[in-house]
Amino acid sequence: QLSSYLLLALNTLSLIVEEKINNDVGPGGTPKYSAKKYKNHHEMLENDDIDAVIIATPDHWHSKIVVDAVKSGKHVYCEKGLTRTFQEALDIHDAVKETGMILQLGHQNRQVEANDKAKEIIDQGLLGPVNLVELTTNRNSQWGAWVWNIHKDANSKTIDWETFQEPSPNKIRFGPDALKRYFRWRCWYDYGTGLSGDLFSHDYDQLNQIMGMGIPKYASASGGIYFYKDGRDVPDVWHVTLEYPDRDMTVLYSATLSSNNSRGNRIMGHDATMILGGQSNAGGVGGFSVEADRESTQYRERIEKGIINTKYPIYNYSPGSKQIDGVTSATSQYFANKGLLYAYRDGKRVDPTHLHIKDWLDCIREGRQPKCNVDVAFEEAVTCAMATESYLTGRRVEWDPIKRRLV
Repeated sequence: QLSSYLLLALNTLSLIVEEKINNDVGPGGTPKYSAKKYKNHHEMLENDDIDAVIIATPDHWHSKIVVDAVKSGKHVYCEKGLTRTFQEALDIHDAVKETGMILQLGHQNRQVEANDKAKEIIDQGLLGPVNLVELTTNRNSQWGAWVWNIHKDANSKTIDWETFQEPSPNKIRFGPDALKRYFRWRCWYDYGTGLSGDLFSHDYDQLNQIMGMGIPKYASASGGIYFYKDGRDVPDVWHVTLEYPDRDMTVLYSATLSSNNSRGNRIMGHDATMILGGQSNAGGVGGFSVEADRESTQYRERIEKGIINTKYPIYNYSPGSKQIDGVTSATSQYFANKGLLYAYRDGKRVDPTHLHIKDWLDCIREGRQPKCNVDVAFEEAVTCAMATESYLTGRRVEWDPIKRRLV
């Protein structure tokens, strides 16, 4: 049994909380263990009673805390995006491998069974050769564009600004601009990567789970700040092209933060197309459908005989459906596609975040690797870094897997 503590590192970085895993308390009960505060993560990591930590800080702190944690013998659950830079991805990967600690990246949708079903269809070759994939993000709200509220009590006494900005490449004095950066940190490259690490990472992870394509050979990105003229330096419209010449495949990602016209995700094969709800749109993860192509080679005879009508899906899947093929009523189909973020186990609805943490803890106990382990996390971090680097430099970026560098 893992009788350890979990660490939750908050945005302030001046308050770090630990809580006993087996601290079972019923309604109205009194916990056996009280939360303990630490000034910083260094102080916390000196506690030998702590075996595992959950890191939920802004992205620019991830690599520092992850590396320090695994080197002190702590297993890590880290929220996405994994890192702010390419070098940080290398640092985390190497530190986890050298120490043998278990890392889980916080993509809880790895536990959603729709992605497993989609992978089965891909593995069976039912789409035929896949040469093009389209991934999209659509948002149209201030919250969705990271314009989050600034707390009324936020000031130099309640925020440890110098600690917050310690790992960032550019430092500013505390003041009104610092408050914006503290509460809306995703809007600046000093603390994160904007659309790349926050939203593109979701859709890349879904596709990587389904297709296992890994790191691309080339990445090209473009876009700009076209709507939110609020001082941010990350784009609000952003597009990425990933090239996989060894798979004869291109992946296109397109994002806007000023339109809710959700476009979904499409895996386009010669014989059929898989249409997914997507991971980062206004709705969220849901089911998927498969539509045969009227020029399909694999289904040509059945199309000609009228067994398959290309006007209708040949397969529908909705999470939680009791029907064999996952086809449900119009109402339940609507809600499934609109992002009921639940998985189903033995017919019961379960929050995938709980399943994802359970997967991590079980792997720590049993000495095996979780679904979003350090190798999977590294593939995502490198891909996101390639896209970010391309946007910032205005050039195509190439991955050199032998020398482990970006060219």
